[in-house]
Amino acid sequence: MITRLLSDGGPLMYVILILLLLSLFFIVKAFLTMNKSRVQSKKMIGLANETSILSLVVGCFGSVFSLISLFDMVEAIGETRPDLFSAGLKVALLTITFGLFSFVIARIGILAYKWTLKPEV
Repeated sequence: MITRLLSDGGPLMYVILILLLLSLFFIVKAFLTMNKSRVQSKKMIGLANETSILSLVVGCFGSVFSLISLFDMVEAIGETRPDLFSAGLKVALLTITFGLFSFVIARIGILAYKWTLKPEV
């Protein structure tokens, strides 16, 4: 099911997946270095922040690109077939949905990190 959705959404879905995995890696690394090195931990959270935003932006880019491809297809065919149009919309919505999912998961991890962070003395 998941692999079918990834392949249906196009190649940018794999980029978003890599960014999600990177975000999770940075969050876990931030938790592991929280007590050892505060500077390293903050750097990891900053990287998680950046990769989560990048996954959202890549999802938006993929969605816009898919919509442009859809309208190019409709223009080339000359008529709107509901099955082709809905398939094109599905691809466009898959990338933005996965980008949003990736962004939200990473943000929950960042929020959990900040919640457990002890104030500096």
